[in-house]
Amino acid sequence: MSNDSRDLSRQMPLPIRLRASSVFNSYYAGANAAVVAVLKDLANIGPSPVVFLYGASATGKTHLLQALCAARADEQQSVTYLPLRELHMLGPELLSGAESMRVLCIDDIGLVTQQPAWNRSLFNLHRELEERGGKLVLADEHPPASLQWALRDLSSRVLAGAVLRLQPLADAEQIVALRMHAAQRGLELSDEVANFLLRRLPRDMHSLCGFLDELDVASLTAQRKLTVPFVKEVLGGN
Repeated sequence: MSNDSRDLSRQMPLPIRLRASSVFNSYYAGANAAVVAVLKDLANIGPSPVVFLYGASATGKTHLLQALCAARADEQQSVTYLPLRELHMLGPELLSGAESMRVLCIDDIGLVTQQPAWNRSLFNLHRELEERGGKLVLADEHPPASLQWALRDLSSRVLAGAVLRLQPLADAEQIVALRMHAAQRGLELSDEVANFLLRRLPRDMHSLCGFLDELDVASLTAQRKLTVPFVKEVLGGN
């Protein structure tokens, strides 16, 4: 397994590579601790096979779906992660064989909810997973009740499952999360630098962690600690 990604091709019908950093331990939950707890313990959420995870962009939906797959793969369970933003053009045939999965995670499900062929395939998949005891974990920026579904029977089954909302992190939580992500990269991030980053960069963890990667490389190259003047220099080069 490489340092950059986790290869689950033996568990999955497609060679999707998951980010090695997308594990539960690298996700700062904050107010979303209850949501993370549910995802870690899917077997005890009720009889419905469906879990619907939603929240604004960059709240960690993809991270958590991949973390769930990584955790279950480590337990030798069959799992699949399907990012529809990349794969939806392949059509609902993409779901062929997915009924055998113990956990199937589908990202950006809203891209296909208005398409009848996708709805029929998802409905059949739901029925198969329900019979086999599998779980279907869907994610989107919007809650399932606000999406337009081509098949009413599918909509009702999705709404009957668990619906989990991810909350954006508050400023204080973002600072804690930033320091945690920095420590995972071997970086020491002071509150002063963290607050500076929050003032200068988009306030979402995807953007902030992306810049941490740049700082990691720049700090190693220049052999300098992370100070506000140094961070200003790196920002000036963007």
